Amino acid sequence: MKIDIDTSPPIPQLPLVKDKTGVDVRYTVTSPYTTIHIYWDKKISELRYDIEEPLITPEERVILNQIEEGMGELINVNVVVEKTQQAVTEYLDKTAKLLISELNLNVNEDLYQRLFYYLYRDFVGMNEIDALLNDYFIEDIECNGVNTPVYIVHRIYRNIKTNIEFDSIDRLASFVEKLAQRAGRYISYASPILDGSLPDGSRVNATYTTDISSKGPTFTIRKFTAQPWNPVQLLSFNTLSPEMLAYFWIMVQYKLNILIAGGTSSGKTTLLNAIAFFIPPEARVVSIEDTRELNLPRENWLPSVSRSAIGTGTVGEVDLFKLLKNSFRQNPDYVIVGEVRGQEAFVLFQGMASGHSSISTMHADSVDTVIKRLETPPIELSPTLINTLDAVAIMNHAIVKKEHTRRLSSIVEIINVDPNGVAITNTPFVWNPADDRFYFKKDSKVFEKIKRRFGVSDEQIQREFFIRTRLIYEMYRRKISDFNQIQKIVNEYYKNPEAVMKQFGIVVQ
Repeated sequence: MKIDIDTSPPIPQLPLVKDKTGVDVRYTVTSPYTTIHIYWDKKISELRYDIEEPLITPEERVILNQIEEGMGELINVNVVVEKTQQAVTEYLDKTAKLLISELNLNVNEDLYQRLFYYLYRDFVGMNEIDALLNDYFIEDIECNGVNTPVYIVHRIYRNIKTNIEFDSIDRLASFVEKLAQRAGRYISYASPILDGSLPDGSRVNATYTTDISSKGPTFTIRKFTAQPWNPVQLLSFNTLSPEMLAYFWIMVQYKLNILIAGGTSSGKTTLLNAIAFFIPPEARVVSIEDTRELNLPRENWLPSVSRSAIGTGTVGEVDLFKLLKNSFRQNPDYVIVGEVRGQEAFVLFQGMASGHSSISTMHADSVDTVIKRLETPPIELSPTLINTLDAVAIMNHAIVKKEHTRRLSSIVEIINVDPNGVAITNTPFVWNPADDRFYFKKDSKVFEKIKRRFGVSDEQIQREFFIRTRLIYEMYRRKISDFNQIQKIVNEYYKNPEAVMKQFGIVVQ
């Protein structure tokens, strides 16, 4: 019988429910073996996230342990991981059947199918948390030590307890060692902290000893998403309004500079990726990140990721500053920086001043905080350079109707920053938490800037703003949420707007 494992099955449409007590969904993450069951647990009065894997009896577990022990001596895990999935499956299949024959184990076809899933999961995958890494909807995976459930941050249902629990320090320490190995790093009692990236781009941070964390080894994984949220999906979650997206689209087309500010996990990078959808198809984009989080559906894109030093000191280190400085020699039309924190901000703003359109993020909860951070060490920008920034988008972690969610709370236009660091601003978009609605005032200084610089009339820019708002809303209304399809529509609008308007029934009076 052919062994077939699919770790990327179709992504389901999960229901958005106002009352979590009504949640009861199942979906597959490793076909045909593993499903996820998310449901309201009445006993603990909270959501549960259960991984449902093939059942094996204690006697069958003994057989599995025998096979795994034998395979551990026969195979090179690094070689296995680097092969294609089909080659890996065939290699494990042959090795497992050879061991079963040599050990004279009584394994029928049904049992072999179930055992093979665990062999694949533990040798090629990431053991107990492999299903979590395969789940498109998971953002973070958090283990706080032994004898405590692993928690996840779900895109739809947020923080949820799972049915995974490490019951011994040795088992958990062994798993953290595996994380370090996959990240190409080293962790030990002498060097008990791990900070690195897994082969798929996911960011992993871990501790190894009880004197660092009292509950034993811990780990946190910020998952890299192969298909991040697109603009229409953000609209469906009421993160922002169609008008806000149309505004960003016009800003991007005319190469203005945008900074996205907000707290940890407020959705800054998600919004950054959504805005990048509006970059013209022929434009050259260079992105620079600490950890790979951006994914742009375009060909003319050069993604760069910083590299930590090898061992002690700074040998082999390639930081954001070096990458950004080098990026301007690569003739970019748009520069995207995952997050500015230090001296790289000076290079970024110099690039803005020289005409390179830039989009970036920063940890800050208001425009005043943004400007203070830019003006004080370690960044220390002059007000003249800060004036090259056109708008700041403030992302916010909000509680709406007792639910944790994310909102674009305001878009603030920078009119002028005086020599004392005092900013004159204009706020065309705000979110009102009282009614969870977005409000837009038509007085936009960014639109005035575009009119002056590019000779565009007020009628033209208002017409474009109307059309793009309608187009984004129509994509939402027609439930067009496919990553590539949305990018195709945006690209087509740049080339043939009349055809796209006709396709979506958009008529300008």
